[in-house]
Amino acid sequence: MKYITGMMLALLISTTSCGKNEKAPPAKTAPTNLTLHVVVNTDNSGAVAFTAAANNAVSYDYDFGNGINKTVANGITNYTYPGSGTYAVKVTAKSADGLTLSKSADVTVTIASGLVWSDEFNTDGAPDPAKWGYDIGTGDNGWGNAESQYYTDRSKNVSISNGILKITAMKENYSGSAYTSARILTRDKFAFTYGKVEVSAKLPAGGGTWPAIWMLGSNITTAGWPACGEIDIMEHKGNEPNKIYGTVHHPNHAGANADGGTVMVQNETTVFHKYTVDWSPALLRFYVDDQLFYTFPNSGNVPFNHDFFVILNFAMGGHFGGAIDPAFNSASLEIDYVRVYKN
Repeated sequence: MKYITGMMLALLISTTSCGKNEKAPPAKTAPTNLTLHVVVNTDNSGAVAFTAAANNAVSYDYDFGNGINKTVANGITNYTYPGSGTYAVKVTAKSADGLTLSKSADVTVTIASGLVWSDEFNTDGAPDPAKWGYDIGTGDNGWGNAESQYYTDRSKNVSISNGILKITAMKENYSGSAYTSARILTRDKFAFTYGKVEVSAKLPAGGGTWPAIWMLGSNITTAGWPACGEIDIMEHKGNEPNKIYGTVHHPNHAGANADGGTVMVQNETTVFHKYTVDWSPALLRFYVDDQLFYTFPNSGNVPFNHDFFVILNFAMGGHFGGAIDPAFNSASLEIDYVRVYKN
């Protein structure tokens, strides 16, 4: 018994001694110092270059913020987004031991839509008859706004030269009116539903001047106004220098009760600016020189979900234009181009 007890004691001592000499498993290595560099291509193609780097990383998992994922070994990858928007991108660096480190960034891309209609006004003379028609006369009570001009199709009121369309309002007695001007439109020639309209324009100066770049619903002859809907991309009062209006008219929100916004723009009568509306089933967004200044929520309850045509005109006075400066003789609304894009 003493012998057996001694053997057992020796074995116990030996086992205890071995346990004390065992080495702990090595610590796992995690990625550190993760960086993410993003370059959005300036050609409006939606292409974006991503570069991620981290110490101790062997792979990088990208979540491009739209349900698309990709794993790369060196952290460098490219992705082309199919639509404009702001995307929450996340990259996760992974070490050989499976530990991770993540970093996020918001990436905003703008994709140019396809050009479906335009006029660059490159041919001197009258506007292209395949693209533009005219409203002639004074309409109903000065086109419904007590305006003072008589619209004509004469070259002295509307013409193209050196790549610029000029709509000129003049102080002259003509068919019972004290002023003449022009109003051209794409009705029965071009209309569209949803898209982006861009117009480069230099505006006239003078009290009582009222230039406008706008659209009307193509069903105006059957639905009437404002049931057809009206989208005013740009309106300007010579009596309110620098102030640009963007407006929508629809039932119960028309005339002085319309929905809209304004923005102050410097040098609007001496420099060309880009006036834009981006129209979708969800929103109508108004811009000057790509700066958003008003957003209107679209829905099935408002008349902005069918074809509209484009109008360019230069009115004088009226309820919106206000008092005409007695010293006014003539001025021109100048248009460099009109472009319509669709997704």
